[in-house]
Amino acid sequence: QLELVESGGGLVQAGGSLRLSCAFSGPTYSTYAMAWFRQVPGKEREGVAGINGDGSTIVAESVEGRFTISKDNAKNILYLQMNSLTPEDTAMYYCAADRRRLYWADIATMLSSMKNAKNFGFWGQGTQVTVSI
Repeated sequence: QLELVESGGGLVQAGGSLRLSCAFSGPTYSTYAMAWFRQVPGKEREGVAGINGDGSTIVAESVEGRFTISKDNAKNILYLQMNSLTPEDTAMYYCAADRRRLYWADIATMLSSMKNAKNFGFWGQGTQVTVSI
């Protein structure tokens, strides 16, 4: 069982930065694909960024150039560095992992993969990010 625990969310003014962390524990493997998603109440969960087992990364167009995903395999932590935040970035942010060692070529593939992952997918409990004007 893989456990994911997010932290680092909070309230920030527009234009500010936050770094989210996702600590993962359990039978972990550096080749797992991992990702950050976000969700606003009443809306579909949105893929934000993903990192494949080979270290390649993908980001959504809405955050490209502002958000960066990275992973420290030695510390078992997944990060999401968020810069130039806007009120539209306000959401609950979730960390996720897929233990099938799939390769995500783009955000759409990542989202579809996690939706269909069933017992192969793992999710954290989420951390709230609120960006004020």
